[in-house]
Amino acid sequence: MTLWLAFALMTAAAIFAVLWPLSRRVEARGGSDLAVYRDQLDEIARDRAAGLIGEREAEAAKVEVSRRLIAAADAADMEPAVTGTAPLWRRRATAVAALVLLPLGAAAFYLSLGSPQIPGAPLAERMAQQANQSRSIASMVSQVEAHLERNPNDARGYEVLAPVYMRLGRFADAVTARRKVIALAGDSAQRQSDLGEALAAASNGIVTEEAKAAFDQALKLDSNDLKARFFLGIAAEQDGDKTKAASIWRGMLDGAPADAPWTAMVREALARVGGSAPATAPGPSTADINAAAGMNEQDRGEMVRGMVARLADRLKQNGDDIDGWQRLMRAYIVLGERDKAQAAAGDAKRAFASDPEKLKRIEDTIKEMGLEG
Repeated sequence: MTLWLAFALMTAAAIFAVLWPLSRRVEARGGSDLAVYRDQLDEIARDRAAGLIGEREAEAAKVEVSRRLIAAADAADMEPAVTGTAPLWRRRATAVAALVLLPLGAAAFYLSLGSPQIPGAPLAERMAQQANQSRSIASMVSQVEAHLERNPNDARGYEVLAPVYMRLGRFADAVTARRKVIALAGDSAQRQSDLGEALAAASNGIVTEEAKAAFDQALKLDSNDLKARFFLGIAAEQDGDKTKAASIWRGMLDGAPADAPWTAMVREALARVGGSAPATAPGPSTADINAAAGMNEQDRGEMVRGMVARLADRLKQNGDDIDGWQRLMRAYIVLGERDKAQAAAGDAKRAFASDPEKLKRIEDTIKEMGLEG
């Protein structure tokens, strides 16, 4: 109702603005101008008689006033043609059109573009909706917590609740929930890396020794766990070892698909420590090698040799990529270059001589490919 009253007042104001100038009477100015100029002529004559002005000045003034008097007389003769019945009729027709058409046009314009049937959404109401959403999340959390009090061995409940705690900033509760999941459902790389993430969040982003241990355990279970590798790079950066951090993150990018959604974050972290991401693919993947095996010699050479050369050059500069060494050996086997495969195997063993776990993986690969001796 208030909205329509405001529209009515605005329409009335618009109509008044149109009708007001049309309702004013146009006064003829010709008659008043003639009287003024005649008075001026009489005043000139009185001043001449009193000796206030000379003869020449009086004549010049009379000529000028007479000229204006003639012009005013001509305008007065034309006044009826200008202010006759026709202009008055037009003004009245315009007033009627404004009175009728202006409100109708405004109403049609609003109904075509506006939505009078939709209620307004004031700020207080929108804020209340957000508060209701927050209360609904809190209510859901309370329900799950009550369920877990009755069923403390429900690993699935803790697994559902842990990410919600992370979202709400309840990091200590998230750590507890992650530990419960591992204790009840068993260990896995993802659960360990999730626990490490919660521990780091609870320490304001610092990768503590406890968090680092969780990430190390995740990598023991899955050496390609991305979250664990990324956070161990963060740990190295926080320890001041930027070279190690860059090596970890560069290794992640080396084996990353071109469209992996997390590569932008890793590239940003790598740039932060002064490292440079690989501009090209590091070498052939397993799928590339398998595809090359079915090609003729010429096609296989065009596909693989360029990638193999780039991979070999990169491993000479940074030999801490075990997956890269395995890909390089397989690529040489596919190309029929067994001597180069054996040389790469020797280089890989030397690169991991101080890392028993990785050295064992390299030796297993060598046995699998028959490259001993």
